[in-house]
Amino acid sequence: MQVELDVQDCFYESSPEKILTFGATDDRIAGETWETWFVRWLEILHPDLPPASSYEIGLRLTDDAEIKSLNAQYRHQDKPTDVLAFAGLEVDYPQIEEMFASEPLYLGDIVVSVDTAQRQAQQQEHSLRTELAWLVAHGLLHLLGWDHPDEESLVRMLEQQVILLREIGIALDIE
Repeated sequence: MQVELDVQDCFYESSPEKILTFGATDDRIAGETWETWFVRWLEILHPDLPPASSYEIGLRLTDDAEIKSLNAQYRHQDKPTDVLAFAGLEVDYPQIEEMFASEPLYLGDIVVSVDTAQRQAQQQEHSLRTELAWLVAHGLLHLLGWDHPDEESLVRMLEQQVILLREIGIALDIE
């Protein structure tokens, strides 16, 4: 399975002074690592994927200010959030197999606030790397049509996130 990934690590590029707040460990995740993770995750989620020769995903790591602006613009909530997912496909989108056979299928964009992820990592007592993987896996599920309007669907989605993280070597238990 091939994944074309556009990683925009705006948090680190635009705010080098913020890197110092992460302490002695540098939890940045290389673009190649993200790509490997997405390939593994999409292999697991294959039944939920529309058929295509390859897939395209955008990932933007940013700060609270930018995600607050996006959250206000698209969700009418004037506050920062941890992750936003902008799906490229509608759930009932008619499939044109010839088109997907030659071009990557654009699944959408995932935007994560590293500021919020850092706070949540500290609250959960795990690494920023773990929190970022958790949030991006959550965003990916949203791109594929998963949602959590009620407790039962939230539990199923969280269980799927645990499976995805285990696949990349991150063990988490959800309560």
